[in-house]
Amino acid sequence: MHKVLIIPHDIDTRTLRQALWARRIGHRISHEEEGQVLWLADPRQHEALMRLVERWQRGDTLAVAPDEPRAGTNWRQGVLAEAPAAAGLVVLCVAVFGLMALFGDRLLAALTIVPVTLVGNGVQVGALGETLASGQLWRLLTPALMHFGWMHLIFNMLWLWYFGRQIESLHGSRRFAWVVLASALGSNLAQYATGTVLFGGMSGVDYALLGYVWLMSRRRPHSGFFVPTMLVVFMIGWMVFAMTDFAAPVGFGNVANEAHLGGLLIGLGIGLWASRTPTRTA
Repeated sequence: MHKVLIIPHDIDTRTLRQALWARRIGHRISHEEEGQVLWLADPRQHEALMRLVERWQRGDTLAVAPDEPRAGTNWRQGVLAEAPAAAGLVVLCVAVFGLMALFGDRLLAALTIVPVTLVGNGVQVGALGETLASGQLWRLLTPALMHFGWMHLIFNMLWLWYFGRQIESLHGSRRFAWVVLASALGSNLAQYATGTVLFGGMSGVDYALLGYVWLMSRRRPHSGFFVPTMLVVFMIGWMVFAMTDFAAPVGFGNVANEAHLGGLLIGLGIGLWASRTPTRTA
């Protein structure tokens, strides 16, 4: 999000916001000490936004004329311009999900953190050291790409897009990629350390993105990062609940708790570092 202007607290902005949404100009208004801060999602819409603000300040009608072009009608260009890496990662996860349905256990065995093979009626699991020594380094990351059901995939992709888009649009694609890679590696290793081999999902990365966005919004309130407090409470509460004995009886016993916690701690750590240093977008 990009900071555009500050509006006094006593000014009603509902008419302006309705006009902005009618023209598909993505924005947010946050309430700060100095006033209502108007943020713009796509900087390419800055000129259209400012023209509308000037009309609103003059008291002109803001109704959309029949021949008036609407900003941002090409949603594909908007997504690619704002967060191409986050969008690409969502597409990759969806593609892997489809390929897993097509190739089944063969693809699953190629993406687990260590090789898993069927021997008779049992399962033979490889050692991580031998796996890495043989050059299969991709296995440290690929478990994060696997999802084991539509709901698992959909929820993880929603959080990936919600938090990842903020990081990439505000701090650049390289910062987003760094958080994803570090948290995928850390959360996968944390889950493997518990003795679990058959696990997967982007949830460890999602918790890292949550930790990063939340800490930036708290330590740099004018940076454009935003996450509702109730969403933070829900996600942390869900993580804690899944760690208790109450989760299994209601069907949530098979959850990668260590991956969630590991990802969250990594995201908080990177967010703590990032909030102390100047940020350059890329």
